[in-house]
Amino acid sequence: MKKTIFNELHIEKNAKMVEFAGFEMPIQYPKGIISEHKVVRNNVGVFDVSHMGEFEIDGKDALAYVQKITTNDASKLTAGKVQYSAFCLPSGGIVDDLLVYRKGENSFMLVVNGANIDKDFAWCEKNLPGFDVVLKNVSDEFNLLAIQGPKSIDTLQKLTKTNLFDIVYYSFELGKLAGVDMILSRTGYTGEIGFELYFRGDFNTAKKVWDEVFKAGEEFGIEPVGLGCRDTLRLEKGYCLYGNDIDETTNPLEAGLGWITKINKGDFNGKDVIQKVKDEGLKRKLVAFTSEDKKFIPRHHYKIFSDNKEIGHVTSGNLSPTLDKPIGMGYVATEFATPGSEIQIEARGKHFPAVVVKLPFVQ
Repeated sequence: MKKTIFNELHIEKNAKMVEFAGFEMPIQYPKGIISEHKVVRNNVGVFDVSHMGEFEIDGKDALAYVQKITTNDASKLTAGKVQYSAFCLPSGGIVDDLLVYRKGENSFMLVVNGANIDKDFAWCEKNLPGFDVVLKNVSDEFNLLAIQGPKSIDTLQKLTKTNLFDIVYYSFELGKLAGVDMILSRTGYTGEIGFELYFRGDFNTAKKVWDEVFKAGEEFGIEPVGLGCRDTLRLEKGYCLYGNDIDETTNPLEAGLGWITKINKGDFNGKDVIQKVKDEGLKRKLVAFTSEDKKFIPRHHYKIFSDNKEIGHVTSGNLSPTLDKPIGMGYVATEFATPGSEIQIEARGKHFPAVVVKLPFVQ
């Protein structure tokens, strides 16, 4: 099992460590997931997300190559901008969701899910023929911290001369923070204000950044936070999780990702099938639901019913720390996807009432 460069710092803070994406990662710290969730919603939290993967693409065909392998329109990106996108198979199934960073006219960085690094890189290599580009997997070179929450910019601004307040959502700048060169990216997976800090360096460099961030955030109640609350935070915003809500059996349209699928941009992997799905109409849709019954927590693969007829399955679910009630997402037959539709979730052999709602669960 791999370890991130921050591993011993998590252990020092008594984190509960688990295997995730081939890495030993902190799932939570002693105060627990609900406390950590509220720290990020109300103050500022620090996630180690160094398990994520980074691929660099350089060369005169860089844009054409990125356009071929991703669903969104990367030609809309100028240098310093970021875009949410997806890789699709020719079948239209989703290989992974990712972030596309445009570093220059002929230079991009792709950030992929940690569990999919090897699969994604192999997929990118498979699509290389015919393109004059250099593709590098630099995942092992980057350390990555996500500083998230309403007080995140106030915390980080103390440590850099770059004006972080001027960096808009889904943009980045190259700068120094805590004296270390890094990519300062106004992105995150929590729905809160925040930055993701990509930087190279050894343990001493990583510890310096970690220590200075915590010192700067002390007055704002900064806390280390684990992957457990990362999941509850993203779920409250309705963000898809690869392997749960999207995978190689789901297409972007039924997953509600039509907004990152630009069919008119030119050719890309899966375009023909996705166009056909659009023309013929969706047979199922990913929906959000809530329940007022706290006697159950919806979980991945639980069956969804309507009047004792099975209509779909849950993909993600939990007790919302903010709403204090069960929330979840799942695929249902299209006729049951309208907000307000009454459904039931099967758990432990019983059916619990729920209702389809619009996302996000929490504004």
